[in-house]
Amino acid sequence: MTLPDAVAAVLWLGVTAYALLGGADFGAGFWDLVAGGAHRGKQQRALIEHSIGPVWEANHVWLIFVLVVMWTAFPGLFGAVSSTLWIPLTIAAFGVIARGSAFAFRKNVTALWQRQAFGAAFAASSVVTPYFLGAAAGAVASGRVPPGIGTGNAVTSWWNPVSDLTGALAVVVCAYLAAVYLTADARRSGDQELIAQFRARALVAGVAAGIIAVAGIAVLHADAPALSTGLTHRALPLVIISAAAGIIALGLLYLRLFLTARIVAALAVTAVIWGWAVAQYPYVLQSRLTISAAAATHSVLVAVLVSMAAGAVLLVPSLLWLYLIFQRTELPAGRDVAAGAGRARASG
Repeated sequence: MTLPDAVAAVLWLGVTAYALLGGADFGAGFWDLVAGGAHRGKQQRALIEHSIGPVWEANHVWLIFVLVVMWTAFPGLFGAVSSTLWIPLTIAAFGVIARGSAFAFRKNVTALWQRQAFGAAFAASSVVTPYFLGAAAGAVASGRVPPGIGTGNAVTSWWNPVSDLTGALAVVVCAYLAAVYLTADARRSGDQELIAQFRARALVAGVAAGIIAVAGIAVLHADAPALSTGLTHRALPLVIISAAAGIIALGLLYLRLFLTARIVAALAVTAVIWGWAVAQYPYVLQSRLTISAAAATHSVLVAVLVSMAAGAVLLVPSLLWLYLIFQRTELPAGRDVAAGAGRARASG
């Protein structure tokens, strides 16, 4: 493995972490959106707020990591992507800002109309952001982002069948991950109604993700033949692992083995992400720009790797400890979930 390959692999680990952790946060916002009215959706929204409250900002560390490493280690890739895909990336950035602000403000207002307004902004942004991030990913994967600054079409690069597919798939996969995670959190609360609600949502979202993925085969074959060939040849083992893990995760959910379902669902999504990387290797821009051609100088790559190693020693244990502590927190049962979430925020 060359030095640029090693840095690219670490960068892709950051993409994977953001998809699994930040994606689940976005998916929680989706379920907040469809939870129902103020009374009907109260318990679901309380669980969502309690579950993502300590980590929603921490999970965006991975997005910052990906952008900084791309900018530093692969300036050719960063320049091409940011200049061609500035429309979806700008919308996604505003979505992240609006989502976080609304989530924070909703906790500190008491009037129902204010909570509804901030809640709507939080939930809508949680859907908009993964869609446009997915659309941008589809633009790169389908080869519509050429090397150079501003050389690609600012509209058709991300507004096309593959981008529509990947945008929709991103929203559904985020919803699926969130429902699987929330089902396990609901079990800790002891609220059987919440468990049943999120279990049903996880099963529906999982089936929907599978249907979109299967339908996407035809879309990729017609609109992104290079990526389609890579997925059906070099990356085929990972595609098979993803499909098998997805089916097994649904079975585990049906059997109420929620903790194991979390792990297997994450494996299914991880296999898709790495399948994409393997399918277009050694290119970072499909058939146009290789990893080595996009990479910075040797000294910069060494400095990036050293910095990432030092940062990982400080950051990763802290994040793991945060997740571990919160997973050990017992949720109040039944109707006390909302009150428990309020007490947790107050004590924090």
